[in-house]
Amino acid sequence: MSKKLTSRVEDYSKWYNELVVKADLAENSAVRGCMVIKPYGYAIWEKMQAELDKMFKETGHQNAYFPLFVPKSLFEAEEKNAEGFAKECAIVTHYRLQNDPDRAGKLRVDPEAKLEEELIVRPTSEAIIWNTYRGWIQSYRDLPLLINQWANVVRWEMRTRLFLRTAEFLWQEGHTAHETKAEAIAETQQMNQVYATFVENFMAIPVIQGVKTESERFAGAEETYCIEALMQDGKALQAGTSHFLGQNFAKAFDVKFANKEGKQDYVWATSWGVSTRLMGALIMTHSDDHGLVLPPSLAPNQVVIVPIYKSEEQLAEITNVVNGIMSDLRSKGVAVKFDNRTTHRPGAKFAQHELQGVPLRIAIGPKDLENGTVELARRDTLTKDVVGLDNLTETVEGLMTEIQDSLFNKALDFRNNHLTEVNTFDEFKTVLETKTGFVSAHWDGTSETEDKIKELTKATIRCIPLEIKDEEGVCVYSGKPSKHRVLFAKAY
Repeated sequence: MSKKLTSRVEDYSKWYNELVVKADLAENSAVRGCMVIKPYGYAIWEKMQAELDKMFKETGHQNAYFPLFVPKSLFEAEEKNAEGFAKECAIVTHYRLQNDPDRAGKLRVDPEAKLEEELIVRPTSEAIIWNTYRGWIQSYRDLPLLINQWANVVRWEMRTRLFLRTAEFLWQEGHTAHETKAEAIAETQQMNQVYATFVENFMAIPVIQGVKTESERFAGAEETYCIEALMQDGKALQAGTSHFLGQNFAKAFDVKFANKEGKQDYVWATSWGVSTRLMGALIMTHSDDHGLVLPPSLAPNQVVIVPIYKSEEQLAEITNVVNGIMSDLRSKGVAVKFDNRTTHRPGAKFAQHELQGVPLRIAIGPKDLENGTVELARRDTLTKDVVGLDNLTETVEGLMTEIQDSLFNKALDFRNNHLTEVNTFDEFKTVLETKTGFVSAHWDGTSETEDKIKELTKATIRCIPLEIKDEEGVCVYSGKPSKHRVLFAKAY
């Protein structure tokens, strides 16, 4: 592969795939459809985890861990959930291998080691968790039960793409139990807001909050809330979902509690989750043809310092000054790295850090020491400036905030410029084919129309926005009455 990335305009999909690999974020593994997340990519995911985990705990949730395997009978207990994931399930049928008598040095499944009950490799954990909750909940005093787990899941995808859609992926899944319907709905809405806050404030990605249509809801949910983001190619990406499950899982697994009147009642449930798909959103929202662009809030290295020198003596002098710079920056909470590798020339280091999206790069050489200055390069704008050492820490602090805000505002402008209201189906199709982005249109509320529009245009209803206003109109496709607009888009 050449060092230069394919242009986004030329081939967006190829650009994305090349960037993930060349920026050292992830690579395909020996297992079909699965990925290896490399240290730099995992460092970004760890920062996402840390911030989300803090937000979960601030809202009263605790972490736990549940088994990877789900007995088939438990998986089948909630019919809609089972049906919804059936085609993506990996199944364990045997528990032992043996030497193959017909092929020397090879193994085969031991036919005598068949499991009494097949095990599903979790595509989601509602079944195993709600079977567990039955033993944890007896009284209203045990509620609310607010649990999250960080885990991996397996969904046997046929068409995969690094981070966006893989057979195995990392995620968190919250599963909560409540005394009343109102409390469960409030929890569902609260966690959707937590996701929106995280994605906007840390990932610098504007999102639209809404609810899914019945056909797009999570299998087994009564209502699915979501956050939808728009990528640079004009396609939408579902960045997070939060589900009001009603009493469906409580009834399926007989999870009851004694209420304050002493009567038995089924608990009310929610589940909510985000995954390593957020990595794909981060890449596709901000990055350019030079490589990754990271918001400072999630960059493993917010600042990298590259020394320019010809002799060991010059490097020693530069290192002495850099140590002071790093101490000052770290005291302000800035993540800084001194790239003093002797195996790479400065130009190669610049190219690597640009490709990997480091927000700020500082170059310092002998002349800088004489002048009391450094060269400061911004990744988001690809601009350079010479600044004094005396106020370098304050300058860097200010730029961290400026870059974070600038990336959000740039993405917001793009999203706003690619949100188009239409009133006819011809307008609808033209926008999707030429301008792309979100299309705001009236819909008659029927799954038949929803399916037909998807068949004809490949666009789906991304959400019914929470801030939607009542507006009498007619469906963009059927011409039937409509009370408000919904957002359509082609999506990942």
